[in-house]
Amino acid sequence: GTATVQVYIGGEIVISEPSVIAINTKTGGIVAVGTEANTMIGRTPSHIVATRPLENGVIADIKSCQKMIKYFVEKSCTNRILRPRVAICIPSEITEVERQAVVEAADAAGAKSVITIDEPMAAAIGMGIDVEQPEGCMVVDIGGGTTEIAVMSLGGIVANKSIKIAGDDLNRDIVEYMGRTHNLRIDEPTAERIKMQVGSALPELEEAPEDYMVIGPNKVTALPMQVPISYQEIAHCMDKSIAKIESAILQALEATPSELYADIVKRGIYLTGGGALLHGLSKRLTDKITIPFHVAEDPLHAVARGTGVALKNVHNFGFLIR
Repeated sequence: GTATVQVYIGGEIVISEPSVIAINTKTGGIVAVGTEANTMIGRTPSHIVATRPLENGVIADIKSCQKMIKYFVEKSCTNRILRPRVAICIPSEITEVERQAVVEAADAAGAKSVITIDEPMAAAIGMGIDVEQPEGCMVVDIGGGTTEIAVMSLGGIVANKSIKIAGDDLNRDIVEYMGRTHNLRIDEPTAERIKMQVGSALPELEEAPEDYMVIGPNKVTALPMQVPISYQEIAHCMDKSIAKIESAILQALEATPSELYADIVKRGIYLTGGGALLHGLSKRLTDKITIPFHVAEDPLHAVARGTGVALKNVHNFGFLIR
């Protein structure tokens, strides 16, 4: 994923780390990958660059991505002799060129064979939904780089919408808001922590989180500041981005055949991905769209789990795989 790499082997998530790699630009060698590399963002000397090689759900830096995937494959596969079969989840509206770049990155990392599966389909499988039934099912997966929305029936995607508004955009909203309103300069990792602590889709919550203290330099004077941030402020600054996600869901519903639409109204819409954990999001969407929204039991890992299930049962799910 754009924000996180998750590795599913033998029925469990064995790795869940940030999609970050730190490289020494002088030697071209890897300094760190994953969690360790993530702590280096904004703290490295000039010859070390800590970056995320994926942007908006697709590969932006193929060489760095190959190195990152190879690292995680070797870390998770203790048997270095046998090359693993690999399944990788991709955005539903990815181009063939972008899909091939993902396959080539996994090939270069040492995979014996590579298959790809659409993200919303993997999420549905990971939530235990029987995607082969002739019944409409709608999944909204809010990740780091993209929000994937899909209506599925009979093992296929009937209507879908993929937008590049997701967790990273919410972080940027917070960075911009802190600078504009409080004159406080922060980076995206700090914004991510703010979102996790007091991120909200509604200005009024029944169980309100406590204010979060943010420390950083004043944009003008560079003097240190401490600013308490409430969930109401964050709800306000993220409102426009969340409204775009609402609009995309409505567009997907508009393209849905009436019979499947009736199924969705009856069953509700399933929320997954890290964005599903945002305080008050399911209630806001339910109130806005007037269809019940259900948060997956384990929204962070539903896609990885579904991808693993599809690979293990490839004889059953072969029709889903590209």
